[in-house]
Amino acid sequence: MKTELKFIGIDVSKDTLDICILSHETESLVIKNQEKAITKFFKSLLKDSSIKHHICLENTGKYSWVLINVLAELECCFYVVNPLHLKRSLGLTRGKNDKIDAIRIARFIKKNHDETARFIPRRDVIEQLHILLSERRFRVNHKGQLTTKNKELKVLRDKKLAKQIKRDNDKLISEIILQIKRLERQIKELIKSDETLNKLQKQLKSVPGVGDILCWNLIVKTNEFKSIQDPRKLACYSGVAPFKNTSGTSIFGKNRVSNLADKSLKRLLHLGALSAIRLNNDLAVYYHRKVEEGKNKMSVLNAVRNKIIHIVFALIKNQTLYQNRLVTS
Repeated sequence: MKTELKFIGIDVSKDTLDICILSHETESLVIKNQEKAITKFFKSLLKDSSIKHHICLENTGKYSWVLINVLAELECCFYVVNPLHLKRSLGLTRGKNDKIDAIRIARFIKKNHDETARFIPRRDVIEQLHILLSERRFRVNHKGQLTTKNKELKVLRDKKLAKQIKRDNDKLISEIILQIKRLERQIKELIKSDETLNKLQKQLKSVPGVGDILCWNLIVKTNEFKSIQDPRKLACYSGVAPFKNTSGTSIFGKNRVSNLADKSLKRLLHLGALSAIRLNNDLAVYYHRKVEEGKNKMSVLNAVRNKIIHIVFALIKNQTLYQNRLVTS
């Protein structure tokens, strides 16, 4: 007997979920974005084991957390898609509302379910790590904004007022620095309490240029290297993989990295590469050799970022630490 397929698209908003069920017919409905309502709906939907359901939703951040947790507990086959991926796959479209968005998501997964990777739920400790890193990033950005404001105050004619505002900003900056340090201590304690994460952190931090922040972000972004298991995919995701830029017989452009990337992770990899080439290790030797050969410095630095990713994956695969072949003084 042939298994019936149903494709379910879900448009997530703060209070409600617009759902489209696509099979022989198209059915649309709305439920509350609450754990009780979501559990009741999907338990009823999934009770028929003769039907295979492919459930898809956009990655909308915190508004989709409850839905993802329920689907994970019910052990559903579901997909969490990047909104930009979905938008670009639709081609030319006109009009937009929650019901139409749910239908478009259902049609997308019907067409692409064979090529789309299933969502792998995170462990609770990874969710906590993700939240703590988000809070840390928010405070770092806020601190940067206040520092910029202090620099702008120098051009004010009223020096007394500028001094008063700067004094207030400095107090805020001092408090934010304390909060950042407190969050970092929480993260370290959290990782130390989990044997798997503790071992993973030791492997990652053995790589030249990989410090605490890059290490923690790599763990979260890759879901402990479960969601992304290929170094080339992570290089592409973080925007350090070069792509060809040619067409026919007339266009022969240089290889370029894509602008469609996780910019925060790319920045951390860039800082890691800068740190690595200042140390006594294989990556620094590689960088200086290529620069001396006349290669563009930024291109070589991007290659170092790529090498860091590949080294990390090699260490995880072989369950070992990085061995520096150079003798340090």
